[in-house]
Amino acid sequence: VRGDFGGGRGAPRGRGGPPRGGPRGRGAPRGGRGGRGMKGGSKVLVEPHRFPGIFIARGNEDSLVTKSLAPGESVYQEKRIPVQVGEDKIEYRVWNPYRSKIAAAILGGIDQIWIQPGAKVLYLGAASGTTVSHVSDIVGPEGAVYAVEFSHRSGRDLVNMAKKRTNVVPIVDDARHPMRYRMLVPMVDVIFADVAQRDQARILAHNAQHFVKNGGHFVISIKANCIDSTVEPSVVFEREIETLKEMGFVPKEMLTLEPYEVDHAVVAGEYKPIE
Repeated sequence: VRGDFGGGRGAPRGRGGPPRGGPRGRGAPRGGRGGRGMKGGSKVLVEPHRFPGIFIARGNEDSLVTKSLAPGESVYQEKRIPVQVGEDKIEYRVWNPYRSKIAAAILGGIDQIWIQPGAKVLYLGAASGTTVSHVSDIVGPEGAVYAVEFSHRSGRDLVNMAKKRTNVVPIVDDARHPMRYRMLVPMVDVIFADVAQRDQARILAHNAQHFVKNGGHFVISIKANCIDSTVEPSVVFEREIETLKEMGFVPKEMLTLEPYEVDHAVVAGEYKPIE
């Protein structure tokens, strides 16, 4: 646990890097896992990030990227970077931190996200599948993403995206009622929630009770003004952390998402640790 969940009770830690220059600053663009990079295009070098399954494309501007599970397919007009490796062509997709809370947390220096190759992930608040598509890239063909979205309009986009990604199971339903989709979701390693509801901690806990193995992990995005717009965001974040503790979660870390999101924080940790 770092500095009472991240430097001054939820205050920005100033590690998000420059607003438009992309990943600079702790936790992002460092190739942490060793090994040589691969040349992409004419001037781009792709290196492993310290998190397995995530990469950094170094060029005129450094970018966070994932290795596409569906080459040739763009999900949200994101930039794609082809890389020639011997006879094979690999495609990487630029991961925009202004469109993804998980990408923003990675660039902000989060210690661990637990979303990695082979993982089974339950994703609450999948929207149209922008971030889900990158999580799909990360977990790869051995992993799976069970993506729950309540809105039928966004759900249509989610379902269409999943047609090209066999490791995504789209579920257009209400995350408040996990029993409705219990036949579709097995026990998972990680639960991620981005539902922006006042009772989002309860929604997270209700789903974790059904689907997260003891000793599994959670990541939740908290939007302060969705919960209580009358107090400082830092107060909201502290209250939510206490609520999570009461529900069996063990928060290990909190960080705010500036400059990518205002008055947002991500809390990550363990669920019902195995003694």
